[in-house]
Amino acid sequence: MTVNSRILMFMKKTLKMHSIIPFSALLSLLTLGNSIAAGLTERLNHSHESFLENRREALSGLSDPFGVPAAARIVLEDPSDGFRREAAWKRNVVATVFWVGEQPAGNNPTPNDKSAWDPNWQSNFGGYDDPNNRSGFLPQGFVPALNPFYIALPYNDIGKDFRHRPEASEVIPWFWEHYQGEGISVCKGRWIAIHHNARVCYAQWEDVGPFEIDHFEYVFGNQDARQNLNEGAGLDISPAVRDYLKMDSGQRVEWKFVEEYEVPRGPWKNSGFHPGNIPGEPPLPNFNEPALPTR
Repeated sequence: MTVNSRILMFMKKTLKMHSIIPFSALLSLLTLGNSIAAGLTERLNHSHESFLENRREALSGLSDPFGVPAAARIVLEDPSDGFRREAAWKRNVVATVFWVGEQPAGNNPTPNDKSAWDPNWQSNFGGYDDPNNRSGFLPQGFVPALNPFYIALPYNDIGKDFRHRPEASEVIPWFWEHYQGEGISVCKGRWIAIHHNARVCYAQWEDVGPFEIDHFEYVFGNQDARQNLNEGAGLDISPAVRDYLKMDSGQRVEWKFVEEYEVPRGPWKNSGFHPGNIPGEPPLPNFNEPALPTR
């Protein structure tokens, strides 16, 4: 027996006992009550949905707490895109020597106690990377806390507004693979191979230069480095890189990007980080030189 049937039976008994209100009037009141209840239910459901929608708009971060840009969720890459091809050697590039702690002088307008991505570069490195007083591939007197095999290339993926440059996600092949958030460089620490006179050295990208900060067409494309005060230099190398390649500042090299797994063990990559042969530690074993670039 339904609830309404029970109510009707109760009202009929009441009418027989009291004969106060006609049964038809009570039936009309019951119908009216059901109608009002249905209307209230509909209004409550509508109000609840409106409330939830307002909360979704006000707290959109709940559906995406990390604030990942929409482009990071769906990335369409054209394999024919010139910027997506396998890294090729850039040839005939003038390389100049720079170092942590270098002060402005001559053709160097920028102090190197800080880098484009590290305001405390010299402090974090552990001291002044003196290019003249060396102990093997290390500066005399201390073991650097950071890799002494470092380089600079003329592109900064972070703009003056501390956000990624508009073209960064399009021209940097590994952008989305290493994206960690707005304002965090995906270039810092990237490995490159440098070839000079039958030797190949590996180093990490730790600063921006020489001179230029936005030349992505050269760094990731096919353009030559722009002309500058250092005869069109397109690569800055550290004293350790210079010494390993047995070259002088201003000589020409070839370089290309490499993945970390392609970097062999050597003075640029040792556990600790303690690169090179350090007093008190056994010397690094010999390793096979990687294949030289083919013409």
